[in-house]
Amino acid sequence: MKAPVERVALGLAALGRPAYINLGRDDALPAVRDVESMRAATFEVLDDAYAAGVRHVDVARSYGRSEEFLAGWLAERGHADVEVSSKWGYAYVGDWRMDAEVHEVKEHSAARFAAQWAETLALLGDRVSLYQVHSLTVDSPLFTDEPLLEALAELAANGVAVGFSTSGPRQADAIERAFALEVAGRPVFSAVQSTWNVLEPSVGRALEAAHAAGKRVLVKETLANGRLVVEAPRAVLDVAAAHGTGADAVAVAAVLARDWVDRAVIGPASPAQLAANLRATTLSLSTEEEAALAGLAENPEEYWRHRSSLQWR
Repeated sequence: MKAPVERVALGLAALGRPAYINLGRDDALPAVRDVESMRAATFEVLDDAYAAGVRHVDVARSYGRSEEFLAGWLAERGHADVEVSSKWGYAYVGDWRMDAEVHEVKEHSAARFAAQWAETLALLGDRVSLYQVHSLTVDSPLFTDEPLLEALAELAANGVAVGFSTSGPRQADAIERAFALEVAGRPVFSAVQSTWNVLEPSVGRALEAAHAAGKRVLVKETLANGRLVVEAPRAVLDVAAAHGTGADAVAVAAVLARDWVDRAVIGPASPAQLAANLRATTLSLSTEEEAALAGLAENPEEYWRHRSSLQWR
């Protein structure tokens, strides 16, 4: 069964700031990555995504000016049917520099949540339907911070879905612990956004269980930060050749083939990359192709060690 484009979300991690760890951005972005050029590039991708039928955009406070760019685009275009999700917990500190020593700083605290929710509201107002803790891990202080949990529960009570994203080799443990959190007898979280791709599928069972329990499941890093395109394994290239498409379409199609995925988040840096990614929605993988791709799974510890070695550029 081919996947509808409505199951795809556009992430702006690669467009909201001049430097990021994704491979394959260099030739896709403007030659000069000043604010105006990156804003224009973001608008181009957003326009093409909307024209293709994508109606969900995912941003974050740490994605540079992603919320600002999205807010400007929404105001200019007037699209009322675009769903917006954002994330808090990391602050962008790169000062729009490619060579910054530190690009983002993580803090899961009630103070950081209050400050960043106010910043998100100032830019996007009531357009945000899902607000997520950015990169929740099992050792986060959030789990025992009662004022923070109460603040998140209050946000949910006011009609904004509250979720979390995960990272690292223990994503499944973080998901189990997070969905067990309650305030006044009600679950704090109703959504999760995790890394799942053919190189790192270890969280799959936890996400499938979350979906079965009625939680919303978003999958990020569908291209393994560009590795599945720039360093595409032979199995991916063979499937791509059989379908006359690119490695990126195969990687995204593998995500969309999971019926427990509500949204597959893609992060193209140009209209051309967007079009290549979206070919996944016309691609159906055979049982044999699925099996070949399943054989690419890496040890989670090794996968995340490799990811941490990627350079901001």
